[in-house]
Amino acid sequence: MGNDCLIELKNIDVSFDGEQILHDLNLTIRDGEFVTLLGPSGCGKTTTLRLIGGFLQPDRGDVLFAGKRVNEIPPHKRQVNTIFQKYALFPHLNVFENVAFGMRIKKKPKAEIQKKTEEMLELVNLKGFGKRSVNSLSGGQQQRVAIARALANEPRVLLLDEPLGALDLKLRKDMQVELKKIQQQLGITFIFVTHDQEEALSMSDTVVVMDKGIIQQIGSPEDIYNEPKNAFVADFIGESNIVDGVMRQDRLVEISGVQYPCVDSGFAKDEPVDVVVRPEDIDVVTAGTGFLTGVVTGITFKGVHYEMIVDVDGFKWMIQSTDMEPVGKTIGLHIEPDAFHIMKRSEYSGKFGDYSTFSDEMDEDQQPDEVIN
Repeated sequence: MGNDCLIELKNIDVSFDGEQILHDLNLTIRDGEFVTLLGPSGCGKTTTLRLIGGFLQPDRGDVLFAGKRVNEIPPHKRQVNTIFQKYALFPHLNVFENVAFGMRIKKKPKAEIQKKTEEMLELVNLKGFGKRSVNSLSGGQQQRVAIARALANEPRVLLLDEPLGALDLKLRKDMQVELKKIQQQLGITFIFVTHDQEEALSMSDTVVVMDKGIIQQIGSPEDIYNEPKNAFVADFIGESNIVDGVMRQDRLVEISGVQYPCVDSGFAKDEPVDVVVRPEDIDVVTAGTGFLTGVVTGITFKGVHYEMIVDVDGFKWMIQSTDMEPVGKTIGLHIEPDAFHIMKRSEYSGKFGDYSTFSDEMDEDQQPDEVIN
C-alpha cells in the first residue's frame, strides 16, 4: 500500500438550510487505501463522500487531489467513480454494454473496450454474462455489474455509498469479501460509506468514525475496537460496558467504590473517567470470588456464545460467555487488568454502556441513511 497522500480534506465546513453538516473536518486518505466512513444516519459521511466526488462544494476549506485543489472541478473531470446503493444500471443495455458504457462515451478503440470489459467481468466473477439482460440478474449480480462499470473507467478512487445496503445478509458477507479482494488486486483507493460496524471492521485498512459532522476517531479496525477514544466510539463499534470510574493513580481505577488494577496511565490523580470493558473480556466466577457480584437478568443464545445481562448494583452489564448461567443466579465477574480501557470523559459520557434498555430490535440498521438533494 502506498503511503503517499492522495486525497486531503482541509478545514471543511458544509451547511444545508442553516444546519451545519460538517464542522472543521480534516481527513487524509492515502493512495491504495481502503477507507471506511462509519457512523449513524445523518453524521455527515455521505456528505464527505460527495465532497470527494465533486457533487458538492464546501462552504469553507479545501479538497485536494494528489496535492491539487479541486473544489470547483466537476465530478466527470475527477479521477473518481461513485457507486450508490441504487446501482443505476441501464435496463435497455445488456451486461456487456453497461460495463462498456463509460469507455464508449470516451470514444476508446473497439478492441480496447472489448478487452477491458471482458477483464472487468472476469474480475467480478461474471465471465460469460455479457449478453444477459441486467433485469435478469440478482441483486448481487447487478451490484457486480455496477462495480465492473465503475472500474472499467480506471478511476484512481472508487467511492461506494452504502453499496451493500440492499443485499440480504449472506450475500452482503460474500460481497464484503469480494470487494476487499478486488481492491487488493487493483490496488486503487476505495472510500466506503456504511453504518454497519461489522462491515467497516472486516473490510477496511482505516476506519473514520463520525458523529454530528465531526470525526470522532481515525484508526485501524483493531485500534478503533480496542482503543476507542470516547464513549460514542466504544458504543458504536461492537458491544461495550461503559461505567463511570475515577483514576486514583496510574494503573489503578475505582469503579463503584472498589479499586482495580488496570494498565492505563497518564491521567490526573482522582480524574473522573469512562471505563470500557468488552463483554467477551469478562469471566464468570463463583459469587463472592470476583471483583463484582451480580444477578443474571436475561440470556440470549447467539450460536457461538451466550449473551447474559447481569445486574450489578442497578447497572446492567453485558457478558458474552460459552457457559450459560440461569436467570436469577448470583454470579461473580472477574476482569483482568488489561481488559479495562480507560477513556477521558466527553460529551458522550453517561449516555451509553448500560444494558437496562437493551434489545436486539433497537438496531440502527433499519434506518435509511441521510438523503441529500
